[in-house]
Amino acid sequence: MSPASPASQTRIPPLAAGMRIGLYGGSFNPPHAAHRAASLLALKRLGLDQVWWLVTPGNPLKDNNGLPPLAERLGAARRVANHPRLVPTGLEVGLGTRYSHDTVAALTRRFPRVRFVWLMGADNLASFDRWQRWKDIAELVPIAVIDRPGCTFPAIASPAATALRRWRIGEEDAGRLTTVKPPAWVFLHGLKSPLSSTQLRAAASRND
Repeated sequence: MSPASPASQTRIPPLAAGMRIGLYGGSFNPPHAAHRAASLLALKRLGLDQVWWLVTPGNPLKDNNGLPPLAERLGAARRVANHPRLVPTGLEVGLGTRYSHDTVAALTRRFPRVRFVWLMGADNLASFDRWQRWKDIAELVPIAVIDRPGCTFPAIASPAATALRRWRIGEEDAGRLTTVKPPAWVFLHGLKSPLSSTQLRAAASRND
């Protein structure tokens, strides 16, 4: 896989009207097999054309001290993704956005005929109510939550899940999520990997 140029890494990837694109945000520090497995699960279950890994310049809810440079994380993400329909991108730098809401708002405004879906792990649903303008994100795009071992109950019992309960669709209807007017969300089971970036960083630190 040839390296992408710095400019291309921060541009919006090629897209076309009618495409169904999953938006999977994170620091990807480091990217790992569970990111890839969750993305492939979403591709299949939601009938997506692509999943964009939105490799953030820095998560506003986390301490970004020691965060590797964006180019380094993008390179690692491309190696882990290793799939033509999984597209790591630093487009938030190009858009000048920092918060997920602003990124989603910019993309849906520019590309109203593209069917975007926000993807998140169950651990993120558990803290979704702490995100800036999280209710507005739910109003802009449908959301797919991918289950993670040990996160199911905290996610489903979370303030955000409770507030959005009436708009949850059954998992058997996941394939039509991209056609449902938001707010709408689905909880997807089937991902078994317990991997997390936090655990991998801790393991790497112990091995230093």
